[in-house]
Amino acid sequence: MNIIEYPDRELLAMGVADILASELKNCLLVHQWASFVVPGGTTPGPIFDSLCAADLDWDRVHVMLSDERWVPEDHDRSNAKLLRAHLFQSRAAEARFVPFYTDGETPASAAPGLSDRLAEQVPVSVLFLGMGADMHTASLFPGAEGLADMLADDAPLVVPVSVAGQEPRISLSGPALAGAMAKHLVIYGAEKRAALERAQTLDATQAPIKVVLNGLTVHWAE
Repeated sequence: MNIIEYPDRELLAMGVADILASELKNCLLVHQWASFVVPGGTTPGPIFDSLCAADLDWDRVHVMLSDERWVPEDHDRSNAKLLRAHLFQSRAAEARFVPFYTDGETPASAAPGLSDRLAEQVPVSVLFLGMGADMHTASLFPGAEGLADMLADDAPLVVPVSVAGQEPRISLSGPALAGAMAKHLVIYGAEKRAALERAQTLDATQAPIKVVLNGLTVHWAE
C-alpha cells in the first residue's frame, strides 16, 4: 500500500483524475478496451468533473460501479444517476456504461446473470474506490449477512447485499475488487486515515477494505 498526500481536496481531485486518465490511456494502448470500476457517493463527484474532460478513447472504456443501491437509475439514491451527472459528460459521454440495476428483478435474482455478463471485464483494468469510517468499501459492510462468503476467494463477481435499514444493494465481491490491475482509494480526513491504518491489523470481515490493500494506492487529503 502506498499513500499519496495532497495539500487540499481540490488538488487531490485534479491529481487523481490525471492519474486515472493516464492509467486508462496506457491500458488502451495494449488492450481493445479498459474496464473502469468507480464508486458512488459524494466523494468522487469533483474527480469525475475533472476526469470527464480527459483526452482518451472513451468509447473503449467500459465503466461500472463498485456497488449500487437497488433503485431505478433516475432515483435520487442511485449511484448511476451520479455518474450521469458528473462522469458521463464532455468527452466521457462516449464511455460505455455497464449497469447493475434491472427492473423487475432483485439483487439476489440478478446477481448470477450479472456475474456471467461481467466475466469479460475482469480482471478490472482500473479500480477507483471509496471507504467509510467503518472500513467498508463498495457495499461490503462489516456485519453484513454472508460477508465472509462475499470476501472468499471463490465468491462470484457480483453479490447481493442486505444492510439493515437500507435499500437492498448489489456489489462487486472481494476477489473481483482485489484482482484489479490498478487499485486506487480516495479518503478524506483524519478519521478515515486512522481507520485505514487500523484495518491493517484486523480480519477482512471486520475491515473489508483489507481485501484490496495489496498494491493499493491511497490518495488522502485533510
